[in-house]
Amino acid sequence: MPTQDDVRRIALALPGAVEAEGEFAIRANGRLFVWAWLERTDPKRARVPSREVVVIRVRNELDKQTLLEMDDPSIFTEPHFAGWPDVLVRLANVRRALLERLITDSHALVVAKPPPRSRRRA
Repeated sequence: MPTQDDVRRIALALPGAVEAEGEFAIRANGRLFVWAWLERTDPKRARVPSREVVVIRVRNELDKQTLLEMDDPSIFTEPHFAGWPDVLVRLANVRRALLERLITDSHALVVAKPPPRSRRRA
């Protein structure tokens, strides 16, 4: 069973990958490609980072739907991610080879894009 530490090792071994300070969020080229899912544990409280589920960016909605249709219990989504090219991955259920492939493909996506433009402050 992979852990967040395994995810970290896989992701940070990729060129240009850096982890955000104080949170589990890994970027390359200024763009997120894997991060901790913020889980709603209490409907009246803020979401909290999960150590058991990560969010991984995919190419597009078609890739997302293809992964979801595999009927792999480790891959799922929630309404919060509707319309976004991201899948949620349960670390307890995911095969290591699939996890590595998802992370490396996600990394390739973000490094192929130009860095995000900096936002101007008013």
